[in-house]
Amino acid sequence: MTVVETELVAQPLSVVVREGSKAAHEQAEGTSFMSELLEGRLTEQAYADYLTGLRPVYEALEQVGADLAGDPLVDAVRDVALERLGAIDADLAHWGRHATPGLVSDATAAYAERIRAASAWGGLYVAHHYTRYLGDLSGGLAIGRIVGRTYGAGPEALAFYAFPGIEKPKPYKDAYRARLDAMPLDEGQKARVLEEVRAGFALNTAFFAELAARLDTYRAA
Repeated sequence: MTVVETELVAQPLSVVVREGSKAAHEQAEGTSFMSELLEGRLTEQAYADYLTGLRPVYEALEQVGADLAGDPLVDAVRDVALERLGAIDADLAHWGRHATPGLVSDATAAYAERIRAASAWGGLYVAHHYTRYLGDLSGGLAIGRIVGRTYGAGPEALAFYAFPGIEKPKPYKDAYRARLDAMPLDEGQKARVLEEVRAGFALNTAFFAELAARLDTYRAA
């Protein structure tokens, strides 16, 4: 590790993963697909393909979480109130008719496989749990509002962004980060978690790049 990385992993885990993944996070958020989606420039097909592509990621995340129940690291963060697979399926009942028939995402297949491989150690799973679910409770809520306005969609089509079991996102996220910080991890283990968080963002960016290759198809007339 560099001197900067060595100093970073001496910090609490929530600081390590937030500060150490900033560049990867910003790269994912700044992709052309996500920028145009949030600007309201893309058709419902684009959003349907986005949601369809994410489904295998959450399926793997929730299955591996269930398989690792009893692991103290996993149990510290796992919460059914966060799980999104049922919400995605509910939304796809609305959006699925707009999706590209037979479209398969190699990027999210690789992402799901990486999550399944994370079952080797609970800390690796926590990295993916943090990356997806805390993102859903942060920027994800803003995405939901924009999607609703862009397509005139009501709550029945936006279950992915609804967390009925979480009354206030900020206190929940604060408590989540406190649980991360309480994990008994040494600096080498925190570095492994950070590496996996960065890998998760990179895989997410690859998915957005895949969708960006279809922007000519997705742009609204």
